[in-house]
Amino acid sequence: MATSTYTDPSLGGITRLTNAPAKSGSTTPVNDKMGQKEFLTLFTTQLKMQNPLDPVKNEAFVAQLAQFSQLEATTLMGNSMEAVAKSIRSERFINGASLIGKQIAAPSGPARLREGATISGLISLPNGADKVSLDVYDSSGNKVFARSMGRQTPGELRMTWNGRNDAGQQMPEGDYRIVATVTSLGQVTQVPISTPATVRSVTYSAANDDLIVELSNGATVPLSQVSRIDAPPTSP
Repeated sequence: MATSTYTDPSLGGITRLTNAPAKSGSTTPVNDKMGQKEFLTLFTTQLKMQNPLDPVKNEAFVAQLAQFSQLEATTLMGNSMEAVAKSIRSERFINGASLIGKQIAAPSGPARLREGATISGLISLPNGADKVSLDVYDSSGNKVFARSMGRQTPGELRMTWNGRNDAGQQMPEGDYRIVATVTSLGQVTQVPISTPATVRSVTYSAANDDLIVELSNGATVPLSQVSRIDAPPTSP
């Protein structure tokens, strides 16, 4: 396609630019976008082809120039904002890389039990609770430990598990899942527990505009849901 002109009587004799088939063998590149050069060409053609008996008023030309200037300024601003957004994403990604090897509090994620260590976690209770029950399950889904706590005040409840089952036997190292059941105002609900896990990698998700943290147990969690960051675990 190439740009051609013709006089449109409905526009008072003003010449209109249109796309017409290019001649065979033509290698001239086609520009389908209206930029500054194209606008000035159209504007100059409009001045040349206007009806001398009924010329376009100066105010109309000024308005067209103002509209183009505003459009150009908006385009430049959009390009600048996109550059700033890319810079912010790069900075966030670099900062996210510093999390590798550290422990974070991942909601509803499995917790890694190490020999001689305990598992801790946080439970958010904005309205408090009449009772909180904790159940610990191994990787096969078997319940190995249960604990019931009484009334709790509003805020964050810190829980710990020493790695022993209900019989007092030490459980082997591995991944365990802790479930919290909260009874409040006659309603029984399960709430997520933020348990520590080691960060293995960090990736950027364009769909969510967020960093996705991959944990050592294979689970993933958005960085915006991480409530706590700890130093790398030390060997007992």
